[in-house]
Amino acid sequence: MKVTLERNHLLKSLGHVHRVVERRNTYPILANVLIEAEDNALKLRATDLDIEVTETVPAMVSTSGATTVPAHTLFEIVRKLADGAEVHIETDGAEQMRINSGRSRFFLSCLSPDGFPDLKSGDFPHEFSIPAPDLAGLIARTQFAISNEETRYYLNGIYFHTIEENGAQLLRAAATDGHRLARTDVAAPAGSEAMPGIIVPRKAVTEVQKLLDGVEGDVEIELSDTKIRISLGEVVLLSKLIEGTFPDYERVMPKNNDKEMQVDTAGFSAAVDRVSTIASERGGKAVKLSLNEGMLELSVTNPEHGNATEELPVHYEDDSFEIGFNARYLLDILAQIKSENAVFLFGDSGAPTLVRDEKEANALYVLMPMRV
Repeated sequence: MKVTLERNHLLKSLGHVHRVVERRNTYPILANVLIEAEDNALKLRATDLDIEVTETVPAMVSTSGATTVPAHTLFEIVRKLADGAEVHIETDGAEQMRINSGRSRFFLSCLSPDGFPDLKSGDFPHEFSIPAPDLAGLIARTQFAISNEETRYYLNGIYFHTIEENGAQLLRAAATDGHRLARTDVAAPAGSEAMPGIIVPRKAVTEVQKLLDGVEGDVEIELSDTKIRISLGEVVLLSKLIEGTFPDYERVMPKNNDKEMQVDTAGFSAAVDRVSTIASERGGKAVKLSLNEGMLELSVTNPEHGNATEELPVHYEDDSFEIGFNARYLLDILAQIKSENAVFLFGDSGAPTLVRDEKEANALYVLMPMRV
């Protein structure tokens, strides 16, 4: 194999594919990136056996061929080359790759491409396109609520499904860790109506979010019962789906919360952050909200360090009310609110609280209370 290409093109592609490679691997081949040179293009592919990312970049191919080399090492080499430099890649046999750029020379050990795993795409009976900003929004508003608890593996991703609401077809995303829940939707793209409900795992969600950064065009989505394939131009991400049943989250959505508080989002977030400075991790970072007409008091008590209080003006016209939350969970939800005001709908001190964005009706958040 003998190839010449521009350093920035190679770096961008390696940046996309090398991230899925785990630092520690049982099988040495999984630490490598597969490089295939043919037809004036260089194809790069990496996998961890659950996710596979492939990207094709233009290159001057003098001699076709394929090999695999350590993904993270190659990325670091290319990253440290001069901006705009020309990179020459050559293999002599199957055991070593030579990389030349300017006065720099590198030699990397290779492994045969014959042993490189293939996730085997299979058939994808469901296909549709979605604007990149729509998909990015679905992920951004729900990703924070993905569970880290491995025993409930079916919560370790975002649940995507279509529903009909008020005569409109919607593509909805939901995630929960049992303490908070995030739900948002967009108009269902043509062709998505019959898609099955799928749970996209956390790592795939994270990689897709990075790939979507700054992208404005359409994203091609292909689905089977066990896999999802996402194509953005020359980048293709293939991932296994989480096998399991996502819980019926609608059952925990508050239906009769009639105590409404409207509060300045930025001011409330800053106040929670300040008073929670002395909150105890052992106590669950608990912050108490005490509501009276027109006024909210936040308070934190830590037997080891002391206490903190802060008052905020709010729009609240109901009876006096107290409720406690985990400060970190509360801040995570407030970080999703883009409008000037956040709307809180309370039931009682032991019931889930509903949080809305004042100007984005398609996004809903549920936060479970805690004793304070």
